[in-house]
Amino acid sequence: MAIDSPGTEVDFANLSGPVLVLGGAGYIGSHTVSALEKRGIAAVVFDNFSTGHPESVKVPIVEASLADREALARTFEEWRPRAVMHFAARCYVGESVADPSTYYRENVIYAWNLLEAMRDAGCEELVFSSTCATYGVPVALPISEDNPQVPINPYGRTKLHMEHMMEDYAHAYGLRYAALRYFNAAGAAPDGDLGEHHSPETHLIPLVLQVALGQRDEIAIFGDDYPTPDGTCVRDYVHIVDLADAHLRALSRLQAGTQTLACNLGTGEGYSVREVIEAARRVTGHPIPERVVPRRPGDPPELVSGGSRALDLLDWRPRHSDLKEILTDAWCFHQTNPRGYSR
Repeated sequence: MAIDSPGTEVDFANLSGPVLVLGGAGYIGSHTVSALEKRGIAAVVFDNFSTGHPESVKVPIVEASLADREALARTFEEWRPRAVMHFAARCYVGESVADPSTYYRENVIYAWNLLEAMRDAGCEELVFSSTCATYGVPVALPISEDNPQVPINPYGRTKLHMEHMMEDYAHAYGLRYAALRYFNAAGAAPDGDLGEHHSPETHLIPLVLQVALGQRDEIAIFGDDYPTPDGTCVRDYVHIVDLADAHLRALSRLQAGTQTLACNLGTGEGYSVREVIEAARRVTGHPIPERVVPRRPGDPPELVSGGSRALDLLDWRPRHSDLKEILTDAWCFHQTNPRGYSR
């Protein structure tokens, strides 16, 4: 897939809100809220700030957890959202292997709370943050939407459970939904206002940039004996701005009458851990020492997107997901905000 060709513009005129954005103060959520704002679509963030940052959003905020069904009911009654975007979930493969209980509680039970609140309120439009981890170890590369969904870790299993719940609610109760299975979200807003800040940080690109900033001594490479060209894991990196754009396109399709859709969001091009580190050295001008450590449990060797559903269904192409552009935007954010949103 050519990542520098412009995506087909869609007509967002049918978009209307308010949109309730669950986890809207998190990394992907905050960029999507910003995209909604730029389109003039009213948004309300629902977040307990366990991982999100209130500084990252400038819209009304409901500080609450999806565990609190009464807070959910009050929110739907007060704001009467037309649609929901759901980003509020745990999202770390290694953590899910070590602590599956938390993942089944927060990604499945709390998601059921949401579906019930939507049903009670008569809200029928849902854009869901899913993941390529639902595919597990792919039977073929690149991974199209026809690849069997056989996840190999609790994170992927819990996301797939939500996809199944949405399918059943669509059949029984008229839910209209989009399941967006993204590959590796990366980068930052080009203006430097929004970026990636997790505590603790586990994602490769911000970790590499922390080494460049002198905040870490070295970057750990989790295994160099995978069946890949250089022995390190290969991933498909998608610019956060492109992901936010895809969410608005998915919502536009639902509000135009589409009942259900599911598609991958990726570039079709994979980079190994070592390739990302080397590209970061060029962008930052820093040496970035590395050290090989044992593999992490639950990591497939290679995850690269395939298929054309995002183009066919959403008229979506990644326009900012060249690895150099991703790293340049992320580096700008981290230089300007070396402690993230902690001033």
